Amino acid sequence: MTQKHAHLRATFTDMAQGTQDDWSRIATEFLPFAAKLPDRVLDHLRLLDGDYGGFIVDRLTHSLQTATRAHRDGRDEEYVVCALLHDIGDTLGSYNHPDIAAAILKPFVSPENHWMVANHGIFQGYYFFHYLGMDRHARDRFKDDPLYERTVAFCAKYDAPAFDPDYRSLPLDFFEPMLRRVLSAPRRDRIPAE
Repeated sequence: MTQKHAHLRATFTDMAQGTQDDWSRIATEFLPFAAKLPDRVLDHLRLLDGDYGGFIVDRLTHSLQTATRAHRDGRDEEYVVCALLHDIGDTLGSYNHPDIAAAILKPFVSPENHWMVANHGIFQGYYFFHYLGMDRHARDRFKDDPLYERTVAFCAKYDAPAFDPDYRSLPLDFFEPMLRRVLSAPRRDRIPAE
């Protein structure tokens, strides 16, 4: 560590040794880092460009198409951003991509939208699980949940039909201001209690 930057960093090598000064330094660095979350999310979305995974459209096109369909159907900004990011976890969570998207969105969206994103994978499975030897009705374990129909509708109206190479999606830069607004600050009701 250079002398020039030593004053900006904590001094402990074990959290049990941390001091008020250490945590003040860390907190000071956290806010500018957190403010760049939308940039990192946009960069990660761009990683989906050109990744087809066997589908007829690449993963970014699918994400843009899902968000465009939700937007054109009059869904609010938060819902549209959830539609845009619902599959962002494909690259890092190949077996649990909804969990990745849900974790990114949780501090910023309503519990209803969070639940929808977190569970969309099993709901989307209705369309293909039976071709892979799995139960296409696995989503029915949530049949009594008040968010069941909301998530069925998300998949049926926006996610499942979003593989059309002829559909004219809005570009990523159209959604960028929405994404920045939604990810600008955690919702007070989504911050863990002390």
